Amino acid sequence: MLELTEYIDFHKGNIPLILSVPHGGKLECKNIPIRSQGILGIDGRTIKIAKKLNELIKLEYQNQTGTAKSPSYVISKVRRSKIDLNRDETEAYVHSSLTAQKIYNFYFDKIREIVLDNLNLFNRSLLVDVHGFEKHKRPQGYRDVELILGTNNLKSVFPEPVSIKEWGNNIRGKIIRKFQELSIPIAPNNPKRKEYVLTGGYITKKFGASQIPKS
Repeated sequence: MLELTEYIDFHKGNIPLILSVPHGGKLECKNIPIRSQGILGIDGRTIKIAKKLNELIKLEYQNQTGTAKSPSYVISKVRRSKIDLNRDETEAYVHSSLTAQKIYNFYFDKIREIVLDNLNLFNRSLLVDVHGFEKHKRPQGYRDVELILGTNNLKSVFPEPVSIKEWGNNIRGKIIRKFQELSIPIAPNNPKRKEYVLTGGYITKKFGASQIPKS
């Protein structure tokens, strides 16, 4: 019997925040064939970053409120060359592999389950999908930044279009301004600037507010 927790690491937290890490896994999974198309490389250290962020959030809650609070997370242990969990199922894995299909479905079912639980408990849910790339491979035209914020130009944050003059008055604008205050380079570097090239992938579009209100 396939034990899916060997391939997917997850934790159900108690605040309406979910960390998703689809491309950081290094598990070879010799029984799953290598994909023949698309990007195959690992997003290095993204699992470590997500786990560290989880610990820092827990510590901040403990220091500020004296309570034990933590985000949820869903993390793939599988190499991206075997399953790309940030793609539609039609291109995510070699379809002769039933194991890959079960892992893919488990990842998305787990995110959906936590999102719906958050909406039921908190009336809101925020999903942060963690990715990375080597600086020398950054897309043409991008500045050397520490963080690229992709919200599909707010379509994954709000169910209805937001006028550009209001782009700074929401969580995206607050994040950009906070990074600027800390002198940490971020793209976009202005709340009213559009996101280009890296705007958010399949996961954030599938579970964003345009698909699931308040998520």
